[in-house]
Amino acid sequence: MFFKYLGVCAALLTSVSVGTASAQQYPLEIDHALGTTVLTEKPERIATVSWANHEVPLALGVVPVGFAAANFGDEDGNGLLPWVKTRLEELNASVPALYDEGDGIDFEAVAESQPDVILAAYSGLSQADYATLSQIAPVVAYPEGPWATDWRDMIRLNSKGMGMAEEGQALVTQLDAQIAETAADHPELAGKTAMFVTHLDPTNLGRISFYTDNDARVRFFHDLGLVSPDVVKQNSTPGKFAGDISSELIDELNDVDILVTYGGQALIDQLNAHPLTSRLPAVEHGAIVLLGNSPLGTAANPTPMSISWLLDDYADLLSEAARKSHE
Repeated sequence: MFFKYLGVCAALLTSVSVGTASAQQYPLEIDHALGTTVLTEKPERIATVSWANHEVPLALGVVPVGFAAANFGDEDGNGLLPWVKTRLEELNASVPALYDEGDGIDFEAVAESQPDVILAAYSGLSQADYATLSQIAPVVAYPEGPWATDWRDMIRLNSKGMGMAEEGQALVTQLDAQIAETAADHPELAGKTAMFVTHLDPTNLGRISFYTDNDARVRFFHDLGLVSPDVVKQNSTPGKFAGDISSELIDELNDVDILVTYGGQALIDQLNAHPLTSRLPAVEHGAIVLLGNSPLGTAANPTPMSISWLLDDYADLLSEAARKSHE
């Protein structure tokens, strides 16, 4: 699956020839939810914080001076997800500074990287975080709300902060075309309802929590032709990327064709044994896609480079669940 990603990058780098970046005029103002960032010249040293922002410069052929270490789906413990490791190798680049964000932004490590700009279009930065980072370098924050930026806007905003807006839009166009091709190859997904359930505790199924239409994982469903059930739509108010429902109201989930969640067979067993969740049509039909603490589970939250890595496999899993939903 990764060969498709390499093809996207190759096509992108071919299509954006010398002179594109020079079209950017400075000083450049970038408005976002936490303020307005002003760049007086094209940055050379780019740092990123929070989840996946580093994939934008890497996809565009620029190696950041530092970015957040992977803390989910990193199977070999090197702080890099497989598509990031492969891209660094392709660029003949060594691994830059990896920030440990287990306890929040590592401001000292970011400062030591001496960046000209800090990209954080997909993040949960607080106003205080933004103020602290802004003392280090100009910061590009999220456009609307924390953790609500989809992969397209992540690319557009971060690439603008790099002075590479046109290259960023070219990448969006390439990925959109790839997603559309995959959706066309899986017509059985069109119109099926899907719910992405957050981590379930097999020992406590009193409430079912799920992501709303504001979350990137659910928006990715829509890219592939899936739609949200009514309960997800009703909870998708501005700024709210998750909701929940009591298991006692399980009948409100009868229109869910496909369930996607994190877990293993123990969770399936508990769902089937529970007197309420066992009544859920998706559970009865086995129309469940299970994602573990793996690169695939990580990539279900789509990012600029993970999309090509997981697209075919993920669509196949969803398609299998769609077929089961009406057996």
